[in-house]
Amino acid sequence: MAEHTASSDVRTRIVSVVAGVVGWAGLLIAVVLVAHVLLTVGGANPDNSITTTVASWADRFALGFRDLFTPEDAKLRVLVNYGIAAVFWLIVRSLAVKLIRRLG
Repeated sequence: MAEHTASSDVRTRIVSVVAGVVGWAGLLIAVVLVAHVLLTVGGANPDNSITTTVASWADRFALGFRDLFTPEDAKLRVLVNYGIAAVFWLIVRSLAVKLIRRLG
């Protein structure tokens, strides 16, 4: 019986670690997308290395949302599309963490 409890404790810890990693990864992706929105809407220098790095990563995480809406105003386009992408990742994060914990 003690062996069953020990393996159960290990499984619980592994599930907890995996859920934590997935949760932090999803949050980090959303933060990158929001940072891109803030830098763009705030008028950050597009040639600055921080701005270009954040934009590059945000483009990777925006998936199909990058050009979902195409308003004329470039700042509004980034706000809407990358903002929706950030919300998408937060939802995916939440669902993935719940699923991992439930399956564990």
